Amino acid sequence: MELDHNSVVAFAKSWGLFYLVALALGILIYALWPGNRKRFDRAKKSILDKDDRPGD
Repeated sequence: MELDHNSVVAFAKSWGLFYLVALALGILIYALWPGNRKRFDRAKKSILDKDDRPGD
């Protein structure tokens, strides 16, 4: 099989969608995994730390 532009485009069209869907599912599973809840809650509240007040 010759590796030219058309071959690469055909491969990307056929397998690129599956790759992106698998990547999105992996990110979604990571974000919704129960063990990560504390980490995300801590990140959510860290924006409101006492050190982030204007004029200090």
